[in-house]
Amino acid sequence: MNNKVLIIAPHPDDEVLGCGAIIKRFTEQGNTVYILIVTRGSAKMYSDDGIAKVRKQALQAHALLGVKETIFFDYPAPELDVISKAAISSSISELITRLKIEILFIPHRGDIHHDHHIVFNAALVAARPVGNYTIKTIYAYETLSETEWAAPYTNDAFIPNHFVNIERYMPYKLEAMSYYTGQLRVFPNPRSIEAIEALAKFRGATVGLNRAEAFMTIRTIE
Repeated sequence: MNNKVLIIAPHPDDEVLGCGAIIKRFTEQGNTVYILIVTRGSAKMYSDDGIAKVRKQALQAHALLGVKETIFFDYPAPELDVISKAAISSSISELITRLKIEILFIPHRGDIHHDHHIVFNAALVAARPVGNYTIKTIYAYETLSETEWAAPYTNDAFIPNHFVNIERYMPYKLEAMSYYTGQLRVFPNPRSIEAIEALAKFRGATVGLNRAEAFMTIRTIE
Protein backbone atom coordinates (compact mmCIF):
# COMPACT_ATOMS: atom_id res chain seq x y z
CA MET A 1 0.00 0.00 0.00
CA ASN A 2 1.44 3.35 -1.01
CA ASN A 3 -1.32 5.88 -1.43
CA LYS A 4 -0.45 9.56 -1.57
CA VAL A 5 -2.45 11.33 1.11
CA LEU A 6 -2.92 15.07 1.64
CA ILE A 7 -4.39 16.60 4.79
CA ILE A 8 -5.34 20.25 4.32
CA ALA A 9 -5.45 22.33 7.50
CA PRO A 10 -6.57 25.95 7.63
CA HIS A 11 -4.32 26.54 10.69
CA PRO A 12 -1.55 24.63 12.47
CA ASP A 13 -3.05 22.04 14.86
CA ASP A 14 -6.28 21.47 12.88
CA GLU A 15 -4.59 18.54 11.16
CA VAL A 16 -3.71 16.85 14.46
CA LEU A 17 -7.09 17.51 16.06
CA GLY A 18 -8.92 16.06 13.08
CA CYS A 19 -6.56 13.44 11.68
CA GLY A 20 -3.62 13.00 14.05
CA ALA A 21 -4.12 9.29 14.68
CA ILE A 22 -5.05 8.33 11.13
CA ILE A 23 -1.93 10.12 9.88
CA LYS A 24 0.21 7.79 11.99
CA ARG A 25 -1.84 4.80 10.84
CA PHE A 26 -1.37 5.80 7.21
CA THR A 27 2.39 6.25 7.52
CA GLU A 28 2.88 2.98 9.43
CA GLN A 29 1.00 1.20 6.65
CA GLY A 30 3.45 2.50 4.05
CA ASN A 31 1.47 5.43 2.65
CA THR A 32 3.00 8.80 1.85
CA VAL A 33 1.38 11.61 3.83
CA TYR A 34 1.66 15.31 3.09
CA ILE A 35 0.23 18.14 5.17
CA LEU A 36 -0.72 21.55 3.85
CA ILE A 37 -1.09 24.42 6.33
CA VAL A 38 -2.96 27.09 4.39
CA THR A 39 -2.38 30.16 6.59
CA ARG A 40 0.44 31.84 8.48
CA GLY A 41 -1.49 34.39 10.52
CA SER A 42 -1.99 38.03 9.60
CA ALA A 43 0.76 40.55 10.30
CA LYS A 44 -1.73 42.63 12.29
CA MET A 45 -2.29 39.84 14.82
CA TYR A 46 0.81 37.64 14.84
CA SER A 47 4.53 38.38 15.02
CA ASP A 48 7.06 36.72 12.76
CA ASP A 49 8.63 35.07 15.80
CA GLY A 50 5.26 33.71 16.91
CA ILE A 51 4.53 32.30 13.48
CA ALA A 52 7.99 30.72 13.27
CA LYS A 53 7.47 29.11 16.69
CA VAL A 54 4.14 27.55 15.73
CA ARG A 55 5.54 26.27 12.44
CA LYS A 56 8.43 24.65 14.30
CA GLN A 57 5.90 22.96 16.60
CA ALA A 58 3.99 21.74 13.56
CA LEU A 59 7.11 20.21 12.04
CA GLN A 60 7.92 18.45 15.33
CA ALA A 61 4.40 17.03 15.54
CA HIS A 62 4.49 15.92 11.91
CA ALA A 63 7.89 14.26 12.30
CA LEU A 64 6.46 12.19 15.14
CA LEU A 65 3.58 11.10 12.90
CA GLY A 66 5.84 10.18 10.00
CA VAL A 67 4.73 12.91 7.59
CA LYS A 68 6.70 13.03 4.34
CA GLU A 69 6.49 16.79 3.82
CA THR A 70 4.77 19.79 5.37
CA ILE A 71 3.83 22.60 3.01
CA PHE A 72 3.14 26.07 4.37
CA PHE A 73 1.15 28.61 2.40
CA ASP A 74 1.24 32.25 3.53
CA TYR A 75 -2.40 33.32 3.40
CA PRO A 76 -3.40 35.47 6.40
CA ALA A 77 -5.45 34.04 9.25
CA PRO A 78 -8.15 34.71 10.28
CA GLU A 79 -8.66 36.81 7.16
CA LEU A 80 -9.18 34.35 4.31
CA ASP A 81 -12.48 36.12 3.59
CA VAL A 82 -10.54 39.07 2.12
CA ILE A 83 -8.37 36.86 -0.12
CA SER A 84 -9.22 35.78 -3.66
CA LYS A 85 -10.91 32.39 -3.42
CA ALA A 86 -9.66 31.62 -6.92
CA ALA A 87 -6.08 32.20 -5.78
CA ILE A 88 -6.46 29.81 -2.85
CA SER A 89 -8.06 27.14 -5.05
CA SER A 90 -5.39 27.53 -7.69
CA SER A 91 -2.60 27.11 -5.13
CA ILE A 92 -4.19 23.95 -3.76
CA SER A 93 -4.84 22.59 -7.24
CA GLU A 94 -1.20 23.05 -8.25
CA LEU A 95 -0.09 21.17 -5.13
CA ILE A 96 -2.53 18.29 -5.70
CA THR A 97 -1.35 17.97 -9.29
CA ARG A 98 2.33 18.11 -8.39
CA LEU A 99 2.06 15.51 -5.64
CA LYS A 100 -0.45 13.30 -7.52
CA ILE A 101 -2.65 13.06 -4.42
CA GLU A 102 -5.05 10.10 -4.20
CA ILE A 103 -6.69 10.58 -0.78
CA LEU A 104 -7.68 14.04 0.44
CA PHE A 105 -8.78 15.21 3.90
CA ILE A 106 -10.33 18.67 4.28
CA PRO A 107 -12.02 20.59 7.11
CA HIS A 108 -15.78 20.37 7.58
CA ARG A 109 -17.68 23.10 5.75
CA GLY A 110 -20.00 23.83 8.71
CA ASP A 111 -17.24 24.73 11.19
CA ILE A 112 -17.79 27.98 13.07
CA HIS A 113 -14.47 29.44 11.84
CA HIS A 114 -14.95 31.03 8.44
CA ASP A 115 -11.40 30.07 7.42
CA HIS A 116 -12.47 26.41 7.60
CA HIS A 117 -15.48 27.02 5.37
CA ILE A 118 -13.35 28.86 2.83
CA VAL A 119 -10.68 26.15 2.77
CA PHE A 120 -13.36 23.47 2.36
CA ASN A 121 -14.80 25.19 -0.71
CA ALA A 122 -11.39 26.05 -2.16
CA ALA A 123 -10.20 22.46 -1.76
CA LEU A 124 -13.31 21.06 -3.46
CA VAL A 125 -12.83 23.41 -6.37
CA ALA A 126 -9.19 22.34 -6.58
CA ALA A 127 -10.23 18.68 -6.45
CA ARG A 128 -12.76 18.81 -9.29
CA PRO A 129 -12.60 15.53 -11.28
CA VAL A 130 -11.34 17.03 -14.52
CA GLY A 131 -8.16 16.82 -16.54
CA ASN A 132 -5.26 14.80 -15.14
CA TYR A 133 -7.26 13.81 -12.07
CA THR A 134 -5.72 11.54 -9.42
CA ILE A 135 -7.90 11.90 -6.30
CA LYS A 136 -9.99 8.83 -5.55
CA THR A 137 -11.33 9.68 -2.09
CA ILE A 138 -12.22 12.90 -0.24
CA TYR A 139 -13.12 13.07 3.46
CA ALA A 140 -14.06 15.96 5.75
CA TYR A 141 -12.72 15.86 9.29
CA GLU A 142 -13.97 17.43 12.52
CA THR A 143 -12.01 19.97 14.57
CA LEU A 144 -12.70 20.39 18.27
CA SER A 145 -13.77 23.96 19.20
CA GLU A 146 -14.74 24.61 15.57
CA THR A 147 -17.06 21.81 14.40
CA GLU A 148 -19.16 21.35 17.53
CA TRP A 149 -19.66 25.11 18.05
CA ALA A 150 -21.29 25.69 14.68
CA ALA A 151 -24.94 26.72 14.36
CA PRO A 152 -27.38 23.76 14.55
CA TYR A 153 -28.43 23.72 10.90
CA THR A 154 -28.95 20.29 9.40
CA ASN A 155 -27.39 21.16 6.06
CA ASP A 156 -24.11 22.03 7.81
CA ALA A 157 -24.10 19.32 10.49
CA PHE A 158 -21.12 17.02 10.85
CA ILE A 159 -22.63 13.56 10.35
CA PRO A 160 -19.80 11.02 10.16
CA ASN A 161 -20.16 7.93 8.01
CA HIS A 162 -16.53 6.74 7.97
CA PHE A 163 -14.92 5.56 11.22
CA VAL A 164 -11.30 4.49 11.62
CA ASN A 165 -9.98 2.37 14.47
CA ILE A 166 -7.20 4.39 16.09
CA GLU A 167 -6.73 2.58 19.40
CA ARG A 168 -3.08 1.83 18.64
CA TYR A 169 -2.41 5.33 17.36
CA MET A 170 -4.18 7.49 19.95
CA PRO A 171 -1.02 8.00 22.05
CA TYR A 172 0.72 9.45 18.98
CA LYS A 173 -2.15 11.88 18.41
CA LEU A 174 -2.01 13.12 21.98
CA GLU A 175 1.78 13.44 21.90
CA ALA A 176 1.66 15.30 18.58
CA MET A 177 -0.91 17.70 20.00
CA SER A 178 1.28 18.31 23.04
CA TYR A 179 3.81 20.06 20.79
CA TYR A 180 1.25 22.81 20.18
CA THR A 181 1.76 24.30 23.63
CA GLY A 182 0.01 27.56 22.76
CA GLN A 183 -3.14 25.76 21.60
CA LEU A 184 -3.74 23.31 24.43
CA ARG A 185 -6.14 24.35 27.18
CA VAL A 186 -7.33 23.01 30.53
CA PHE A 187 -10.41 20.77 30.58
CA PRO A 188 -13.34 21.30 30.04
CA ASN A 189 -12.06 23.39 27.11
CA PRO A 190 -12.48 21.26 23.95
CA ARG A 191 -8.81 21.77 23.03
CA SER A 192 -7.65 19.83 26.06
CA ILE A 193 -6.08 16.40 26.14
CA GLU A 194 -9.09 15.10 28.09
CA ALA A 195 -11.57 16.38 25.49
CA ILE A 196 -9.55 14.95 22.59
CA GLU A 197 -9.52 11.59 24.36
CA ALA A 198 -13.24 11.82 25.13
CA LEU A 199 -14.14 12.49 21.49
CA ALA A 200 -12.09 9.49 20.36
CA LYS A 201 -13.90 7.30 22.90
CA PHE A 202 -17.31 8.61 21.82
CA ARG A 203 -16.63 8.12 18.10
CA GLY A 204 -15.29 4.66 18.84
CA ALA A 205 -18.27 3.68 20.98
CA THR A 206 -20.55 4.71 18.12
CA VAL A 207 -19.28 1.75 16.10
CA GLY A 208 -18.11 -0.66 18.80
CA LEU A 209 -14.46 0.41 18.98
CA ASN A 210 -12.37 1.66 21.88
CA ARG A 211 -11.09 4.70 19.99
CA ALA A 212 -11.93 6.11 16.56
CA GLU A 213 -11.55 9.16 14.36
CA ALA A 214 -14.67 9.95 12.36
CA PHE A 215 -15.09 11.55 8.93
CA MET A 216 -17.73 12.52 6.42
CA THR A 217 -17.25 10.95 3.02
CA ILE A 218 -17.42 13.63 0.33
CA ARG A 219 -16.53 11.51 -2.69
CA THR A 220 -15.16 8.09 -3.53
CA ILE A 221 -14.16 6.73 -6.95
CA GLU A 222 -13.38 3.08 -7.61
